[in-house]
Amino acid sequence: MKIVIQNGRVVDPKNQIDQIADVCVAAGKIVSVGVPPADFHADREIGAAGLVVAPGLIDLCARPGGRLAAELRVAVASGISTLVCPPDLNPPLDEPELVERLMQEAADLGLARLLPLGALTQNLDGERLAEMAGLAAAGCVAFSQGKRPVLDTQSLLRAFEYAATFGFAIWMQPQDFYLSRNGFAHDGEVASRLGLTGIPVSAETVAIATFLTLAADTGVRLHLRRISSAAGMNMIKKARADGVAVTCDIGIHHLHLSERDIGFFDTLARFDPPLRGERDRDALRRGALDGAVALCSDHTLLSHDDKLLPFSEAKPGATGLELLLPLTLQWGREAQLPLIDTLAPLTSVPAAVLGRDDLGCLSAGATADICLFDPGASWRVTPQTLASASKYTPFMNRELIGKTKITLIGGAFCA
Repeated sequence: MKIVIQNGRVVDPKNQIDQIADVCVAAGKIVSVGVPPADFHADREIGAAGLVVAPGLIDLCARPGGRLAAELRVAVASGISTLVCPPDLNPPLDEPELVERLMQEAADLGLARLLPLGALTQNLDGERLAEMAGLAAAGCVAFSQGKRPVLDTQSLLRAFEYAATFGFAIWMQPQDFYLSRNGFAHDGEVASRLGLTGIPVSAETVAIATFLTLAADTGVRLHLRRISSAAGMNMIKKARADGVAVTCDIGIHHLHLSERDIGFFDTLARFDPPLRGERDRDALRRGALDGAVALCSDHTLLSHDDKLLPFSEAKPGATGLELLLPLTLQWGREAQLPLIDTLAPLTSVPAAVLGRDDLGCLSAGATADICLFDPGASWRVTPQTLASASKYTPFMNRELIGKTKITLIGGAFCA
């Protein structure tokens, strides 16, 4: 089908485009931005006056749980065209057959594109290397332990060396097991007042130091997931300046919340890594301007029983797919950023992390993943307005601005 999207505000961070223009699509690819080719005759026209026409959003961390179809449908309705799924599923993604089955299930749905991370070690046990070559051939875009640690640093070194040899990327969540075990909140004023065992910032920085050292020694491409502290951001920035091939992402909740939002044991504000101090939050907000930092939903599918528990027993995480775009737009407004810079951590930056030139942009010949959203649409976060099966978020009853209207994936209408 040939489609022309007319008179929208086209915002493409990769190509530095921010203008009222038409976008032409044919055979699932971008044909042009601007004046349509003389021989282009659209089968369908979409009026986009008043809407932003942007590349489909790329979410580098989302856990759809056991409701794949429903959550991918929510992702599409939120403007997200590509989701990266961690390997710590049940069972973990440590065998090519499991990856192929998951990818086929997602492909059959015809919704958001699902890109899995393969297990770095067998059964995520942190000891024996998984069959990385087979997992990559099955469709894994990188390798990770999810939230599971590798305690033996020699095993970790071997994994980095193997990945570097074959050009595989490694994605790790930097959290030292021993410094973080039995902790439930940031090791600060609020945890002390509430009597909660704290997780110090050093749990993150010690792990980052280890990963960066091994990455520098082996030359592996390293992506650090869900950074939560100012110190961590500074270490990554310095490593990049020193030539280490490292990128990172930040969970969208950590740009807006701090340890104070725990209030009086509010389990909706329990996250992993934990919400940290206000200075850390402010540093993350500044750090998100770096061209190597992506923003992710950190969407976690949770049930009522997961959160209706004492703080120390409740599962960490929150719904995030539907909040990713409006919370990013809110960050951009508060930081007084141009829209082109606000959208980069959701489009061009994560595409670069994935090494996908065909995603996260509106270049001619790129995959026609397109998000049309109303930047001025106001809506309230309630259980009724959230389509996800997971209704648990610290932003409940907040008024947010920005709503997706249409999502195209590979030139096909999905929402």
